[in-house]
Amino acid sequence: MTQTLKCISPIDGSVFAERPIPDRDAAAAMVARARAAQADWAARPLAERVSLVRKGIARVGEMNDEIVPELAHMMGRPIRYGGEFGGFDERGSYMADIAEEALAPMVIEASDAFERRIEREPHGVVLVIAPWNYPWMTAINTVAPALIAGNTVLLKHATQTLLVGERMVRAFVEAGVPEDVFQNVFLDHDTTSALIAARSFDFVNFTGSVGGGRAMERAAAGTFTPLGLELGGKDPGYVLDDADLGSAVAGLVDAAMFNSGQCCCGIERIYVHESLYDDFVARAVETVRGMKLGNPLDTETTIGPMANRRFADVVRAQVAEAVADGATAHIAPFAEDDGGTYLTPQILTGVTHDMRVMREESFGPVVGIMPVRDDEQAIALMNDSEFGLTAALWTADADRAARIGRRLQTGTVFMNRADYLDPALCWTGCKNTGRGGGLSVIGYHNLTRPKSYHLKKGVS
Repeated sequence: MTQTLKCISPIDGSVFAERPIPDRDAAAAMVARARAAQADWAARPLAERVSLVRKGIARVGEMNDEIVPELAHMMGRPIRYGGEFGGFDERGSYMADIAEEALAPMVIEASDAFERRIEREPHGVVLVIAPWNYPWMTAINTVAPALIAGNTVLLKHATQTLLVGERMVRAFVEAGVPEDVFQNVFLDHDTTSALIAARSFDFVNFTGSVGGGRAMERAAAGTFTPLGLELGGKDPGYVLDDADLGSAVAGLVDAAMFNSGQCCCGIERIYVHESLYDDFVARAVETVRGMKLGNPLDTETTIGPMANRRFADVVRAQVAEAVADGATAHIAPFAEDDGGTYLTPQILTGVTHDMRVMREESFGPVVGIMPVRDDEQAIALMNDSEFGLTAALWTADADRAARIGRRLQTGTVFMNRADYLDPALCWTGCKNTGRGGGLSVIGYHNLTRPKSYHLKKGVS
């Protein structure tokens, strides 16, 4: 009997989409087609590859009216926010803009005696495993530069957003990218691991859980397949004593609660200077109490259901344990909280780092807030985590922010903003958040390999 993948909608628990899983031979055949197509694709002029990727991005934009409600059905983001095309376009277009410079040879010498240079070559076949929380934006981070650099790409999306890869590939193929160059693939975990273990791919980019990243490393063990891994996070925010309080509350609460807290770089811990702490908590609580939990297809809804009940159950358990251990939950249950995917957003005080909610990834609409006496205590608490993706500092002093940032174990330091991915900067993490880097010039370097040329002219 053919196995299938099913997307269960968090709106009502119904099966929104279902697709058959190809067997291992069929999946291997897709990889073979990608490999056969790669050399011709890489041989096309760079400007042509860039143009086709830009057309693919534009074609996705033409589908946005269908994509937005589709996303709401699959993972619960309210339609009022308009989907992901803004960020999708910004990231993909930026990588197209910098391609010529980023992929240009590094010329060491061009004289009558020698030519010495370093060129960038595509890896070959790239597997992109994209997550459900921002399925369009996370995928384009790798898809655009991989294709532009001359790789062929297989795209595997999470089951929760089953239709995204199918639609993205259709858009790019309709725009002129050859079918075997960019393919969507529906795979189960076992087949994915088997293909990686067989060295089917020349680069694998995975965005997901720490457990998923470990599975990628186990599958690739001994194959020397390079991996890009963006895994878990427990990102902190720190409100310094000179911060603009209104801006800090608005920015940090949004970063903690947007997308029902299901953001890779969402804020999950907030540390506030003791002189501002009480006022910050009061304003944050007022902000969260004003949110509207409900059906994401309703334009009045500001916070939708979590993507899956098991994700909501994790957050409920963390909150319950924290309260049992002495924390205070400031938000009374919303009427729409059904004990399933619809979950009341929560602010906790009286928390400590002994509590799971301040140590383990929540990936939901909950944030703990702690007072701190000075920068030293804040730095120690921010670094007291197994993760390191971003940290957000609220202050009027950029030099002070930079000094603190240099001492933080994190991939990105924000000042007076949070939860944003700048495509001109490298998106990276440390510790259990993963390894590698996406976007920027460095993103191209990770999706290509260097080749050196040392050409001696003459025979003397």
